[in-house]
Amino acid sequence: MNSAIIDFMNKTYGCTLDTEYYNHIKEWRDWWIGFCEPFHRVQVSDGKKKKSRDMYTMKMAKKVCEDWASILINDKTSVKIDDEHSERFIVGDTENGGVFGSNNFWDEANGLMERMMWSGTAAIVIRLKNASVDSNGVFRPDPDTRIDLNYIDADMIVPLTCDNGIITEAAFCSELCIHGSERIYLEVHRLEKGEYIIENYLFKADSENVICRDDLPDGVPPIIRTGADKPWFAICKPATVNPFPKNNGLGCAVFCNAIDNLKGVDLAYNNFNSDIYLGQKKVFLSKSIMADMTGAEPIAPDDVHQQLFCYVTEGLDDGTGKPLVQEHNPDLRIKDNTDAVQAQLDYLSFKVGFGTKHYQFNSGSIVTATQYTGDKQELLQNAHKHFIHVEAFLYGLLKTLLWIGHNYIDSEVRADAKISVVFDQSPLIDENAERMRDLQEVRDGLMAAYEYRVKWYGETEETAKAMIREISSSEDSYSDDELMSFGDGG
Repeated sequence: MNSAIIDFMNKTYGCTLDTEYYNHIKEWRDWWIGFCEPFHRVQVSDGKKKKSRDMYTMKMAKKVCEDWASILINDKTSVKIDDEHSERFIVGDTENGGVFGSNNFWDEANGLMERMMWSGTAAIVIRLKNASVDSNGVFRPDPDTRIDLNYIDADMIVPLTCDNGIITEAAFCSELCIHGSERIYLEVHRLEKGEYIIENYLFKADSENVICRDDLPDGVPPIIRTGADKPWFAICKPATVNPFPKNNGLGCAVFCNAIDNLKGVDLAYNNFNSDIYLGQKKVFLSKSIMADMTGAEPIAPDDVHQQLFCYVTEGLDDGTGKPLVQEHNPDLRIKDNTDAVQAQLDYLSFKVGFGTKHYQFNSGSIVTATQYTGDKQELLQNAHKHFIHVEAFLYGLLKTLLWIGHNYIDSEVRADAKISVVFDQSPLIDENAERMRDLQEVRDGLMAAYEYRVKWYGETEETAKAMIREISSSEDSYSDDELMSFGDGG
């Protein structure tokens, strides 16, 4: 976060913000990228001068974040809205991509989850394009208005008000390039008498890299009155309690307490690669047997001699009968190094919430279904904690989008439509086995058929019951086994 922006916020809005917490975010970014200079740049000496080299690194922080993102939001994640027209407005259909389709939402949301895991916080900010705004900054309804979703990382979020861990007022920065000149666009979302207003600013850096105010582009009003008591932004954080002070409501990286484990992985992996690099075959030769008849420089057998051959000025025979050519094959310590890397990965996996066996390279082993489920218990528990946060994040975003749709774009969109979020459980469970178990519970009368449809088809309770009634009304067309799977409809 640019310190000049923080200074501007403090002077303009009477805040007492500082940039200290953003230093943590910068460190987490370095680990996510895979190179944290104080650790990964090693100082060495060749006996004459000091120089540096970079460690080998597995870049596991990024892998951890990618894996969590794949679990939380993927191509099977979906939202269900009980009003067909409203769902089409959000999700779209074959003719209309809807808000999500026009914003490439699911791909972007998956990337946002990865960035949330390394930075601790991620946000989606809603903007309206092609919208009519009167002189007071109030939007006029217009069917040509387009909803744009903007995906913001933690280092561009400035919380202003946080209530019980929920950020209710915030500023968001975006980097722009206008005619080759860099700009910072700042939008401040504040509550004023129960209504959210958005204040817009543009900054540029002069020749001395000092941030100064600039004129807003044409069509961007300095203030927008949303008319809504709902924020035009949604913020998501991992389900990890932030241990760092002065966080102002921001979250922490999922690996923030596992930095030592990331170091351990890279130390083990660096040692593995170093042993391989230093363990190249060596052949020691007596220099006398390599000289030609004229006494010129020794002639190497081939062009890899500097790597393979070492000349010894005196004969290798020390009186023990050793030959003039000796071969040396260093121990690469493959097993020791492999075990060290695996142990460090187990510790890291445990610290980031995957359990101890998420990263395993013994693909030849076979585990039973019971053992597999037992090994995943910690992953299941932590994933469901994160799901709670992600569901609240998506729910809040959708409620605002439906409100905007109803009030400014299409009055037939229902702002009060019921919303459900369906997560993909397949990375966590044996889905087929669980479906069969639930199906048996329907047959045994322990689960209502509508509950089964709600769980596995993502339908609302009303839709599920309607489907059961429709199926029951045409029961003559089904076999006895199929009818048993439908249950009594609750």
